[in-house]
Amino acid sequence: MLSVEGLRSKYGRIEVLHGITLEVHSGEIVTLVGANGAGKTTLLRCLSGVQPVSQGTIHFRGENLTGTAPHTRVCQGLLQSPEGRQIFTNLSVEENLRLGAYRYRDERVEKDMQEAYALFPILKEKRNLPAGGLSGGQQQMLAIARALMGRPICLLLDEPSLGLAPILVDQILDTVKSLKEMGVTVFVVEQNAFAALSIADRGYVMETGQIIMAAPAQDLLADDRVREAYLGV
Repeated sequence: MLSVEGLRSKYGRIEVLHGITLEVHSGEIVTLVGANGAGKTTLLRCLSGVQPVSQGTIHFRGENLTGTAPHTRVCQGLLQSPEGRQIFTNLSVEENLRLGAYRYRDERVEKDMQEAYALFPILKEKRNLPAGGLSGGQQQMLAIARALMGRPICLLLDEPSLGLAPILVDQILDTVKSLKEMGVTVFVVEQNAFAALSIADRGYVMETGQIIMAAPAQDLLADDRVREAYLGV
């Protein structure tokens, strides 16, 4: 579904991605783990079109999206829930969700809204309140739900567990597994390697802008190098 080949990207004259190659197949949860500063968020920004690519290609469902605008990728079904949530704090929960569905004017929007509320019941309870008043975990739920309102075929999740208490991390990851059951392909970037690999089908490990390992998620969890570097074992 998603194929990245030889991807390079720069900030000014400094190259931060050095020839990234990876694949995400339809129906999978694939995770990319690595330390802070490894280039994970930059890669997602390249995939969603907000960070320029200096070399390499991005193909989505057989089409080359490398030079296309971000909104074009959204229309193709490639959507991102960004790091730091980036919700509209002064708008209500429901207004945030409706902004996620800005492309649509059909009757399905209300159905999508109810599905989002079924996935995150607390959002329905607080739907008329300003989003800025939500807890960190609730804001993360809102960011994911807002992306789902855009009807993704492939959802890019950037650090969904960042700053959350362990019990909320488990809840968010259970939701990611539910998305797979709903038919959404998920590519998740996470610093919490154990949490991310525990729900994934396959995983990649990134260091200093390069992919250094790629394997089924359970193999990475059992790998001594991964356990020592990222799992604290």
